[in-house]
Amino acid sequence: MSNVVNLNRFRKSKARAEKCAQADENAVRHGLSKAEKKLEESRSDKAARSLEGHRLDTPDGTPEGDGTPEGDETSRS
Repeated sequence: MSNVVNLNRFRKSKARAEKCAQADENAVRHGLSKAEKKLEESRSDKAARSLEGHRLDTPDGTPEGDGTPEGDETSRS
């Protein structure tokens, strides 16, 4: 007598394997290399430093504004 095979389990495991193979192929095709990731990170850091360097400070040394948009009246009495 042969073994009983659960066809749903077989079908789902086959679909998972195909999906994983497709994901690996897409990662190779569309992914970034280590050098490209490092370049993007350094560009992001440089932009953040440049932005921080152009920030205006008030005389007491704190950044200008309190982070709320102009005209925002949240504390109405």
